[in-house]
Amino acid sequence: MQAKKSAPPAQSSPIGLHFDGHRIQVSRGASLLEAWMAAGLPLTENVGCLGQGVCGACRVLVSRPGIRLATTALACTTLAEDGMQVAFIDHFPARRQHPYDLHAMTDSWEAIRQINTAFPEAQHCRHCGGCDRACPKGVEVQRMVNLACAGQASAAGALFEQCVLCNLCVAACPEHIDPAHLGQFVRRMNAALTLRPSDLIMRVHEIEEGLQPIHLDAEGANPPLAKEIAS
Repeated sequence: MQAKKSAPPAQSSPIGLHFDGHRIQVSRGASLLEAWMAAGLPLTENVGCLGQGVCGACRVLVSRPGIRLATTALACTTLAEDGMQVAFIDHFPARRQHPYDLHAMTDSWEAIRQINTAFPEAQHCRHCGGCDRACPKGVEVQRMVNLACAGQASAAGALFEQCVLCNLCVAACPEHIDPAHLGQFVRRMNAALTLRPSDLIMRVHEIEEGLQPIHLDAEGANPPLAKEIAS
């Protein structure tokens, strides 16, 4: 009895979506940023890390069929879905400057005063949750703001480890708190008040004193060029 030949795997049909007014068709499994580029559309802004999800440049507003509310996302880490409507979001800079001097932060007793001086508007948080909903990385933005106001800079900074400064929380805050920049401030404050590893400090001193020379001809210092590898 002759065995039946197995049928070739079916090719998945492309999906369609609207992206900034363009009708795009793309294979399933592609990210929104990949869909944009595959369509041959120019990419002169809203791009940075090209897929790593660490720069926050590819901010988008996404509407899915059957879901009333649109959501924010990063185009490089969000998969394209059939029937999606997507639009790039412009960058929202901080509404005012927040001057501070890291060298003046000599001890943690000054944390509350420094935070209140640089970000006095943080005390007026409405607890509306808009910043949390706007964050494409799932950062607990509102909780970070509240912890910072209480002077708990270490805990606040830890919550903002995944922040990519997309500034969507800045756009969402009705009190103009600029949460992303507050998060960056408390992280910098933590670093300024933390003792550096002793071996790192010694290595920096050795480099400054010329005790760690750089050998340009050392093994591995001059990797072969691509054309040399090809030959």
